Amino acid sequence: MKPTLVTGASGFIGWHVARLLAECGHRVRALARSTSRLSGIEVDRVTGDLRDAGSLDRAVAGCGLVFHVAADYRLWVRNPKEMYESNVDGTRHLIDAARRAGVDRFVYTSTVGCIGVPKDGIGDETKPVTLEEMSGPYKRSKFLAEQVALEAARDGFPIVIVNPTAPVGPHDVKPTPTGKIIVDFLKGAIPAFIDTGLNLVDVRDVATGHLQAAENGRVGERYILGAENLTLSSILQRLSAITGRPAPTTQLPYAVAYAAGVVTTAFAQFTGRPPLAPLDAVKMAKKKMFVTHAKAGRELGFLPCPVDDALASAIDWFRANGYVS
Repeated sequence: MKPTLVTGASGFIGWHVARLLAECGHRVRALARSTSRLSGIEVDRVTGDLRDAGSLDRAVAGCGLVFHVAADYRLWVRNPKEMYESNVDGTRHLIDAARRAGVDRFVYTSTVGCIGVPKDGIGDETKPVTLEEMSGPYKRSKFLAEQVALEAARDGFPIVIVNPTAPVGPHDVKPTPTGKIIVDFLKGAIPAFIDTGLNLVDVRDVATGHLQAAENGRVGERYILGAENLTLSSILQRLSAITGRPAPTTQLPYAVAYAAGVVTTAFAQFTGRPPLAPLDAVKMAKKKMFVTHAKAGRELGFLPCPVDDALASAIDWFRANGYVS
């Protein structure tokens, strides 16, 4: 069996994709920086970086499948150029390397942020969206990277795109912005909330969706991997039901949150330390990112579980690994 390459195996989604592949009998090869930890998964490590084209040729050599999950995922960055180099240029370099290696299938992990969501409506893969609608370097760089993937598909490259929503569950090492909501709730550090909403999904279901995309996805198509549309208030209420901790009841006006984003982000640019309320995150929160995964259900067989078990698993993992006392 040819090896299967996974980028981003030291991250949240990538770790679960690599673990599931290994459990299914794949010989997993993981591209990782020398400083990255790959604990708890059976993989063959290849040291490299998305910004180093030569390391990508070595990583994909002999591979049949490639899962490109890695991304620079930060809602604030002092030097946006770094994000574009990893997310856009890195994706282009890896696709080029995979094309030269003659891989059979390439699954690219995009983001729900690249899905069009009408005002007060539900987004899906057919809704139009433009670069101008992307808030901040992360969403803009991922949008441009997705365009690179779609262009490769039009040129005949066997690539399928998945658009995960907000994953939750165990092994959220960084943690992700959604994981940070859980950690902050456990610490009692969320005194108020704003009127926003997002789609949550169990990270283990997202990993399954990646494998289903490799097996059943149509080349050049995008598939939303999500589960439940929830307001932030509803998420906090569910966390309260699981933990017994009270959920905040004060709703913060958006204008106040925006002002906090402006001030803390400006201060972060001066100090170099991430802001408490990144302005790009506040801008993103203005729109409820409610979407449907119906297409993935029809074409991939994607059937996600309710997210309550994922929230409980995330809470247990954060507690067990010292994120909260």
